[in-house]
Amino acid sequence: MTVDPAEAPEAAQAVEAPDGTRTARPANAPPAVNVPPRGRGRGPGRLALALLAPGLLALLLTYALPLVWVLRMSLNESGEGGAIRQTFSLATFGHVLGSGHYWNVIGRTVELGVLVTVFTLLVSYPVALFLARTTSRWRGLLIALAVTPLLISSVARTFGWMAILGSQGVINKTLTGAGLLDGPLPLANNFTGVVIASTEIYMPFAILAMISGFGRLDPALEHAAASLGAPRRTVFRRIVLPLTLPGVLTAALLVFVLSLSGYVTPRLIGGGRVFVLATEIYDEAITALDWPVAAVLSVLLLAVFGVVITLYLRAQRALEARFTGPREAGS
Repeated sequence: MTVDPAEAPEAAQAVEAPDGTRTARPANAPPAVNVPPRGRGRGPGRLALALLAPGLLALLLTYALPLVWVLRMSLNESGEGGAIRQTFSLATFGHVLGSGHYWNVIGRTVELGVLVTVFTLLVSYPVALFLARTTSRWRGLLIALAVTPLLISSVARTFGWMAILGSQGVINKTLTGAGLLDGPLPLANNFTGVVIASTEIYMPFAILAMISGFGRLDPALEHAAASLGAPRRTVFRRIVLPLTLPGVLTAALLVFVLSLSGYVTPRLIGGGRVFVLATEIYDEAITALDWPVAAVLSVLLLAVFGVVITLYLRAQRALEARFTGPREAGS
């Protein structure tokens, strides 16, 4: 005799277990959930690893292995005629760190990075702020024009600045022709020209970084402050500047790193008279064939990058703590 489940809800129904046995379960019980046995369901993890493998392999071949090679080369010693003595020694580090010339090069490199970063932020911030706040239908075109210099090679742009800043360049010709100067200004083949040219070259990077980091800026907050009687200076100092600081920090990090590692502009605009780490590494490796010294300078440049990134992360955490406030205990 069979029992209709609709007439007897409590009647037991046979359910097949994963191991093949059949057990009794009430008819009105919730449907059973099939749990996959252990050892299965690892397909997505393996698929993700397979998808990551080409990128990880590329990073290993193009970044990790060359970095290990540079670290290994820095522990060798230089011989006569470009010979390299294979050893594990810190003598090359001692030679570089004990030389006043290399310390001057490191100091000049950091000075160049700081000055270029400051001037780039000063001239790029108004442009980025305007592009982020404008509601014009030409906003896309204006942003495209702001980053158009990136379509031109930095070498070509540097040669353009050589023509502008030279003793017979546009600036000096204009000033001397107008009778404002008796002789040309020394704007090329020196540190000043490198700062001027580098500032313009890195401006598009700073503008893009700032625009992407201005997401916290809300015009409604400015309107609310203005409606409460706050003057424009106060609105900018208390609202606009704090909300745009994350984008400014990102742009500062990007410009500083690019200026530290820049080679073309210091070499061409500096005319061989401006010595920074990038040009010094090239001269030691290619001209003097002193690869251990070049490797040590490269390691020191990486160390400077590490210090800068650490300071950036701390400043970013401080800003986040200021915006979000201290976290509640247990949250």
